[in-house]
Amino acid sequence: MTFPPAPLQTEEAKQDEASTGDGEDLHKDVHGGTSRGQSGWLKLAFGLTVRAAINPRLALDLIKLVWSFRARNWYRSPPFLPVPPRTYTRWRMYTAYGDEDAVPPLDDVIRFARWRRELMRL
Repeated sequence: MTFPPAPLQTEEAKQDEASTGDGEDLHKDVHGGTSRGQSGWLKLAFGLTVRAAINPRLALDLIKLVWSFRARNWYRSPPFLPVPPRTYTRWRMYTAYGDEDAVPPLDDVIRFARWRRELMRL
């Protein structure tokens, strides 16, 4: 003898089916075609520059964040810029977004920079 599904289980299934599109929107934001590759990183850098120009405290948070991610001995090899190693950046994107080629959304970077300042009391 089989019993019909409980009303709660039926409602949960309907909610799950209805909310599957929400995850797709997040996937498009992080992994979308325009956010991939160098153009996505340039777009992110431009957006952060604009936001930092408007908010000096955010500018300071972002500078400290970039400086903390720099490669050790960055001044000994080209391009002689304090940028993080590519393998480290790819690993960070994989652990955060599940894709090594992902470019983080602007708001995620800003939120992380502020969180880091508050956590480390910088």
